[in-house]
Amino acid sequence: MIRKYLVAGLFTLLPLVVTVWILKGIFTALVGIFRGPLTWLAHAIQLPDPPTWGLALFSALATGLLLLLVGALVGNFVGRQLLDWLDELMMHVPVVKTIYGATRQLMGAIQSGQGGSFKEVVLVEWPHPGSFTLGFVAHRDCSWAVAGGESMVAVYVPTAPNPTSGYVVMIETTKVRPVDLSADQALTWAVSGGVVVPARAPRGTGRVPEQP
Repeated sequence: MIRKYLVAGLFTLLPLVVTVWILKGIFTALVGIFRGPLTWLAHAIQLPDPPTWGLALFSALATGLLLLLVGALVGNFVGRQLLDWLDELMMHVPVVKTIYGATRQLMGAIQSGQGGSFKEVVLVEWPHPGSFTLGFVAHRDCSWAVAGGESMVAVYVPTAPNPTSGYVVMIETTKVRPVDLSADQALTWAVSGGVVVPARAPRGTGRVPEQP
């Protein structure tokens, strides 16, 4: 009976603990970004060091204002020219351009719906023959990397419980089966470690349908 209650308590509190852990990470990151400048400013005007809650509040407000400012700049000609100049500058910095360029292309694909954009869920045989998992079509036509790659698709296979890390594999189209699931359902399944089963059962035809 005690063991039953312990297990029930664990699974009841675990989602709350994970949520608090993620929020704590965000809180710590925000405070770390602005701690140095705010502490320097406080010393410059002869004020005591700002408290942690003050740093967190200012960091959250500053981040929100920065996002609003960038969004407003994108909406006018002068702002777009400035952002284009900054974009070109970043693409000429060694090492930085690799990370920045890949991230920019990923965000562009998600916004424009090009190349699959992780919206199409498929069933792939991974990581070895006889075992299967869900993945997302990232791009079609892998001829740039493999001879005869016109008949292959690049599939992103997320890891559990953190879907932001994973593997990108190139697979023959005939070995990839489309699944009647939304991207949200597939991500929920991955984050839950396979515990949360989508309401609709997957069905595949053995081929990935071409995008119109």
